[in-house]
Amino acid sequence: MKAVIYARYSSDSQREESIEGQIRECTAFAGKNGITVLRHYIDRAFSAKTDNRPEFQNMIKDSGKRLFDMIIVWKLDRFARNRYDSARYKAALKKNGVKVVSATEVISDGAEGIILESVLEGYAEYYSADLSEKVVRGMTENALKCKYNGGTLPIGYQIDSEQYFQLDPLTAPFVREAFQRYDEGATMTQIRDWLNEQGVKNTRGQKMSYNSVQHLLSNRRYIGEYTYRDIVVPDGIPAIVPQDLFDRVQEKLAKNRKAPARHKAEDDYLLTTKLFCGYCGAYLCGESGTSHTGNVHHYYKCVSVKKKRTECHKKSVRKEWIEDLVVNETMKMVMDDKAIEAIVSMLMDLQDRENVNLPLYEQQLREADTAIQNLLNAIQQGILTKSTKSRLEELEATKEELETRIACEKLAKPKVSAEFMTFWLHRFRKLDVRQKSHRKMLIDTFINAIFLYDDKMVITFNYKDGTDTITFDDLKTALADMKTGSDLDCSTAP
Repeated sequence: MKAVIYARYSSDSQREESIEGQIRECTAFAGKNGITVLRHYIDRAFSAKTDNRPEFQNMIKDSGKRLFDMIIVWKLDRFARNRYDSARYKAALKKNGVKVVSATEVISDGAEGIILESVLEGYAEYYSADLSEKVVRGMTENALKCKYNGGTLPIGYQIDSEQYFQLDPLTAPFVREAFQRYDEGATMTQIRDWLNEQGVKNTRGQKMSYNSVQHLLSNRRYIGEYTYRDIVVPDGIPAIVPQDLFDRVQEKLAKNRKAPARHKAEDDYLLTTKLFCGYCGAYLCGESGTSHTGNVHHYYKCVSVKKKRTECHKKSVRKEWIEDLVVNETMKMVMDDKAIEAIVSMLMDLQDRENVNLPLYEQQLREADTAIQNLLNAIQQGILTKSTKSRLEELEATKEELETRIACEKLAKPKVSAEFMTFWLHRFRKLDVRQKSHRKMLIDTFINAIFLYDDKMVITFNYKDGTDTITFDDLKTALADMKTGSDLDCSTAP
């Protein structure tokens, strides 16, 4: 029989040794019973109370390929701690000819085995629920006493031997000064830079970021408020920031949150990191400008021109115009059946070249099958010697080994069919290029790089038929016919 091993532990506090021990016992069980193990599926820090476990779901999906007959677990609670999930997935596995076996719990195949398995699964669910209740009860008691309940410790605090919050004399002054600086008009970026200069680290021990400063300035623990679930205790821990200063900072945060972003353009630039200057090779980055009428215009500008690094003379181009041009040219390629066939052909070739073992094993299996059939034909004709029997046993052992290797290869990296690739690529034909999310999906998937000149551009797609050079004059007519509304006569920003 062929099997896979499923191992799991529940929380980050557990270590890799837990997985190693489970796999060791499951492997020993397989060896003792003459079972071939094809693969290990391992979920780290995932509870069995839910089925939202990546490797667990991959294992259930792979069972449909009928490459293995059994799932070996250390104990049944590794598979599920929820009777509904257990019954549901075991039923799905049963349809695929796969059963779940515990390496350490002896469960017979008869009627009494069904009862024992139900009892074990019920106990696992009871244990999980009971443990959860005890943990919550204990943490609630801690919270009523304003004790530390685990989790991320805010900057400026430390925990004493009795699990109470105490001020950290090294970092608490920096927290208070950060509030004062923001109240006096400093920006979050300036506060971030100042804290990093002082060597203050965020809660993960890394440099302070913009988000770290935002979280720090919004944290109500700094006014002494202790919270846990529904429990709120004012003055439950030592305060670092006075209430009036904290309130002024919150008002300022709310006001700045509603204000327009200072340096952010109103629109996303879809060609960022894909659009290059055809003259100097530098990126074209997004820019915005306001005309004398008050209208905001968006365009792409060569970085070399912007920073005056070289004598590059590339003109800026309107954002809407260049993005419409690229999207429409890409859609032409997507709608071309010959282009789709070429992409699929090369993907299949690449897939076959990446997995060199699978075709070899399949060829060897066909040869072994042919040899076995020839020997069986010879035996039917009355040719039976010691060497014939020995050769037949040798070929059958080779066939079994090759079948195991092929199953392992298919589980490791499933092969995608040409039909599925074609179906997936055809889905892009249904995109609505007027929607920003659809335009972005199209560009991210197909566009490799765009080299832009003043009179033409070169688009390189993510397939190997070369590049497609399009002149601006050719595409002006096409875009005008589609009535996109772009001002094609003005390629530069105001």
